[in-house]
Amino acid sequence: MSIVVNVSGFLFLLIIVLLNIATGKYGYEIFSELDPDSKLKAVHDNPKKFRTGILLGMSEHIVIILLAISLFIAFYTYNILLGVIWAVSRSLEGLIQIYNKKNFLGLINISEQYASSTDTEEVELSEKALSMLKSKNSTFTFAQILFSIGTLAYSIVFVVYDVIPWLIGWLGIIAGIIYGLGNGIYRVKESSKILWNLGGLLIFIFELILGGWLLFGTLIFP
Repeated sequence: MSIVVNVSGFLFLLIIVLLNIATGKYGYEIFSELDPDSKLKAVHDNPKKFRTGILLGMSEHIVIILLAISLFIAFYTYNILLGVIWAVSRSLEGLIQIYNKKNFLGLINISEQYASSTDTEEVELSEKALSMLKSKNSTFTFAQILFSIGTLAYSIVFVVYDVIPWLIGWLGIIAGIIYGLGNGIYRVKESSKILWNLGGLLIFIFELILGGWLLFGTLIFP
Protein backbone atom coordinates (compact mmCIF):
# COMPACT_ATOMS: atom_id res chain seq x y z
CA MET A 1 0.00 0.00 0.00
CA SER A 2 2.67 2.52 1.03
CA ILE A 3 4.68 1.69 -2.09
CA VAL A 4 1.75 2.67 -4.32
CA VAL A 5 1.35 5.88 -2.30
CA ASN A 6 5.04 6.68 -2.82
CA VAL A 7 4.70 5.95 -6.54
CA SER A 8 1.75 8.36 -6.71
CA GLY A 9 3.86 11.06 -5.08
CA PHE A 10 6.68 10.43 -7.53
CA LEU A 11 4.26 10.67 -10.47
CA PHE A 12 2.90 14.00 -9.22
CA LEU A 13 6.42 15.41 -9.15
CA LEU A 14 7.35 13.81 -12.48
CA ILE A 15 4.41 15.58 -14.14
CA ILE A 16 5.69 18.92 -12.85
CA VAL A 17 9.23 18.16 -14.07
CA LEU A 18 8.08 17.08 -17.53
CA LEU A 19 5.88 20.15 -17.89
CA ASN A 20 8.67 22.51 -16.82
CA ILE A 21 11.14 20.95 -19.25
CA ALA A 22 8.62 21.06 -22.11
CA THR A 23 7.63 24.69 -21.53
CA GLY A 24 11.03 25.96 -20.42
CA LYS A 25 13.57 24.32 -22.71
CA TYR A 26 11.40 23.47 -25.69
CA GLY A 27 8.91 26.33 -25.68
CA TYR A 28 5.82 24.16 -25.43
CA GLU A 29 2.69 26.28 -24.99
CA ILE A 30 0.02 24.95 -22.65
CA PHE A 31 -2.36 27.55 -24.04
CA SER A 32 -1.47 28.93 -27.47
CA GLU A 33 -1.64 32.51 -28.67
CA LEU A 34 -3.90 32.84 -31.71
CA ASP A 35 -1.16 34.11 -34.00
CA PRO A 36 -0.89 31.46 -36.75
CA ASP A 37 1.69 33.24 -38.90
CA SER A 38 4.19 33.65 -36.05
CA LYS A 39 3.53 30.07 -34.92
CA LEU A 40 4.10 28.62 -38.37
CA LYS A 41 7.34 30.54 -38.74
CA ALA A 42 8.59 29.37 -35.33
CA VAL A 43 7.70 25.75 -36.09
CA HIS A 44 9.41 25.91 -39.49
CA ASP A 45 12.55 27.47 -38.02
CA ASN A 46 12.94 24.66 -35.50
CA PRO A 47 10.61 21.69 -36.13
CA LYS A 48 12.71 19.38 -33.95
CA LYS A 49 12.25 21.67 -30.94
CA PHE A 50 8.50 21.89 -31.57
CA ARG A 51 8.16 18.10 -31.94
CA THR A 52 10.18 17.43 -28.79
CA GLY A 53 8.04 19.86 -26.78
CA ILE A 54 4.85 18.17 -27.99
CA LEU A 55 6.20 14.68 -27.26
CA LEU A 56 7.18 15.75 -23.75
CA GLY A 57 3.66 17.12 -23.32
CA MET A 58 2.23 13.78 -24.46
CA SER A 59 4.52 11.99 -22.01
CA GLU A 60 3.18 14.21 -19.24
CA HIS A 61 -0.37 13.07 -20.02
CA ILE A 62 0.65 9.42 -20.10
CA VAL A 63 2.02 9.95 -16.60
CA ILE A 64 -1.30 11.60 -15.61
CA ILE A 65 -3.14 8.41 -16.62
CA LEU A 66 -0.67 6.31 -14.60
CA LEU A 67 -1.20 8.70 -11.66
CA ALA A 68 -4.98 8.29 -11.85
CA ILE A 69 -4.53 4.52 -11.71
CA SER A 70 -1.99 4.57 -8.87
CA LEU A 71 -4.15 6.94 -6.77
CA PHE A 72 -7.12 4.65 -7.32
CA ILE A 73 -5.16 1.59 -6.18
CA ALA A 74 -3.83 3.46 -3.15
CA PHE A 75 -7.06 5.09 -1.91
CA TYR A 76 -10.16 3.54 -3.52
CA THR A 77 -10.98 1.55 -0.37
CA TYR A 78 -11.91 4.78 1.43
CA ASN A 79 -14.63 5.64 -1.10
CA ILE A 80 -15.05 3.56 -4.24
CA LEU A 81 -17.42 6.05 -5.92
CA LEU A 82 -15.04 8.99 -5.60
CA GLY A 83 -12.20 6.68 -6.60
CA VAL A 84 -13.95 5.79 -9.85
CA ILE A 85 -14.76 9.47 -10.47
CA TRP A 86 -11.15 10.61 -10.20
CA ALA A 87 -9.75 7.61 -12.09
CA VAL A 88 -12.17 8.03 -15.00
CA SER A 89 -12.06 11.83 -15.18
CA ARG A 90 -8.28 12.17 -15.02
CA SER A 91 -7.72 9.23 -17.39
CA LEU A 92 -10.10 10.81 -19.91
CA GLU A 93 -8.31 14.13 -19.44
CA GLY A 94 -5.01 12.46 -20.30
CA LEU A 95 -6.38 10.60 -23.33
CA ILE A 96 -8.07 13.71 -24.73
CA GLN A 97 -4.87 15.73 -24.35
CA ILE A 98 -2.73 13.03 -25.98
CA TYR A 99 -5.06 12.93 -28.98
CA ASN A 100 -5.12 16.72 -29.10
CA LYS A 101 -1.33 16.99 -29.13
CA LYS A 102 -0.98 14.22 -31.71
CA ASN A 103 -3.14 16.26 -34.09
CA PHE A 104 -1.21 19.43 -33.25
CA LEU A 105 1.96 17.86 -34.64
CA GLY A 106 0.35 18.46 -38.05
CA LEU A 107 1.58 22.04 -37.79
CA ILE A 108 5.00 20.82 -38.89
CA ASN A 109 3.72 19.82 -42.34
CA ILE A 110 1.66 23.00 -42.62
CA SER A 111 4.70 25.13 -41.72
CA GLU A 112 6.73 23.48 -44.48
CA GLN A 113 4.03 24.23 -47.04
CA TYR A 114 3.63 27.76 -45.65
CA ALA A 115 7.32 28.55 -46.13
CA SER A 116 7.15 27.96 -49.88
CA SER A 117 3.55 29.03 -50.58
CA THR A 118 2.11 31.76 -52.77
CA ASP A 119 0.13 34.62 -51.22
CA THR A 120 -3.18 32.84 -51.79
CA GLU A 121 -1.93 29.54 -50.40
CA GLU A 122 -0.38 31.39 -47.48
CA VAL A 123 -3.77 32.77 -46.42
CA GLU A 124 -5.38 29.32 -46.64
CA LEU A 125 -2.61 27.68 -44.64
CA SER A 126 -2.70 30.46 -42.04
CA GLU A 127 -6.45 29.94 -41.60
CA LYS A 128 -5.91 26.20 -41.26
CA ALA A 129 -3.24 26.77 -38.61
CA LEU A 130 -5.53 29.21 -36.77
CA SER A 131 -8.25 26.57 -36.71
CA MET A 132 -5.79 24.10 -35.18
CA LEU A 133 -4.71 26.61 -32.53
CA LYS A 134 -8.33 27.33 -31.60
CA SER A 135 -9.10 23.61 -31.47
CA LYS A 136 -6.08 22.97 -29.24
CA ASN A 137 -7.15 25.68 -26.80
CA SER A 138 -10.81 24.66 -26.69
CA THR A 139 -9.90 21.00 -26.16
CA PHE A 140 -7.55 22.03 -23.36
CA THR A 141 -10.25 24.05 -21.56
CA PHE A 142 -12.65 21.10 -21.81
CA ALA A 143 -10.02 18.68 -20.49
CA GLN A 144 -9.47 20.98 -17.51
CA ILE A 145 -13.09 20.46 -16.45
CA LEU A 146 -12.22 16.77 -16.07
CA PHE A 147 -9.02 17.77 -14.27
CA SER A 148 -10.98 19.84 -11.73
CA ILE A 149 -13.47 17.02 -11.12
CA GLY A 150 -10.67 14.52 -10.53
CA THR A 151 -8.75 16.87 -8.23
CA LEU A 152 -11.85 17.57 -6.16
CA ALA A 153 -12.69 13.86 -5.89
CA TYR A 154 -9.41 12.75 -4.37
CA SER A 155 -9.03 15.92 -2.29
CA ILE A 156 -12.44 15.23 -0.69
CA VAL A 157 -11.27 11.72 0.15
CA PHE A 158 -8.09 13.11 1.70
CA VAL A 159 -10.09 15.48 3.93
CA VAL A 160 -13.10 13.33 4.86
CA TYR A 161 -11.09 10.23 5.70
CA ASP A 162 -8.09 12.05 7.21
CA VAL A 163 -5.73 10.34 4.76
CA ILE A 164 -3.13 13.12 4.70
CA PRO A 165 -2.64 16.35 6.71
CA TRP A 166 -5.96 18.21 6.53
CA LEU A 167 -4.35 21.45 5.33
CA ILE A 168 -3.10 19.77 2.14
CA GLY A 169 -6.49 18.22 1.44
CA TRP A 170 -8.33 21.51 1.95
CA LEU A 171 -5.82 23.27 -0.30
CA GLY A 172 -6.73 20.75 -3.00
CA ILE A 173 -10.46 21.36 -2.55
CA ILE A 174 -10.08 25.15 -2.63
CA ALA A 175 -7.67 25.05 -5.58
CA GLY A 176 -9.91 22.64 -7.50
CA ILE A 177 -12.99 24.81 -6.99
CA ILE A 178 -11.23 28.06 -7.93
CA TYR A 179 -9.60 26.46 -10.97
CA GLY A 180 -12.87 24.92 -12.12
CA LEU A 181 -14.83 28.16 -11.66
CA GLY A 182 -12.10 30.15 -13.40
CA ASN A 183 -12.17 27.73 -16.32
CA GLY A 184 -15.95 28.01 -16.55
CA ILE A 185 -15.84 31.81 -16.49
CA TYR A 186 -13.17 31.83 -19.20
CA ARG A 187 -15.27 29.56 -21.43
CA VAL A 188 -18.09 32.11 -21.20
CA LYS A 189 -15.92 35.24 -21.36
CA GLU A 190 -12.46 34.74 -22.83
CA SER A 191 -11.13 38.05 -21.52
CA SER A 192 -11.57 36.84 -17.92
CA LYS A 193 -8.57 34.64 -16.99
CA ILE A 194 -7.65 36.11 -13.60
CA LEU A 195 -9.51 33.51 -11.51
CA TRP A 196 -8.33 30.68 -13.77
CA ASN A 197 -4.71 31.81 -13.48
CA LEU A 198 -5.05 32.05 -9.69
CA GLY A 199 -6.49 28.56 -9.61
CA GLY A 200 -3.62 27.31 -11.74
CA LEU A 201 -1.08 28.74 -9.29
CA LEU A 202 -2.89 27.13 -6.34
CA ILE A 203 -3.07 23.82 -8.19
CA PHE A 204 0.68 23.94 -8.84
CA ILE A 205 1.39 24.59 -5.14
CA PHE A 206 -1.06 21.87 -4.08
CA GLU A 207 0.37 19.20 -6.39
CA LEU A 208 3.95 20.07 -5.47
CA ILE A 209 3.19 19.76 -1.73
CA LEU A 210 0.98 16.69 -2.20
CA GLY A 211 3.54 14.94 -4.38
CA GLY A 212 6.26 15.62 -1.82
CA TRP A 213 4.09 14.36 1.02
CA LEU A 214 3.01 11.17 -0.75
CA LEU A 215 6.58 10.41 -1.76
CA PHE A 216 8.44 11.38 1.41
CA GLY A 217 5.82 11.83 4.14
CA THR A 218 4.89 8.17 4.37
CA LEU A 219 8.56 7.29 4.52
CA ILE A 220 9.22 9.71 7.38
CA PHE A 221 5.91 9.05 9.15
CA PRO A 222 5.00 5.44 8.21
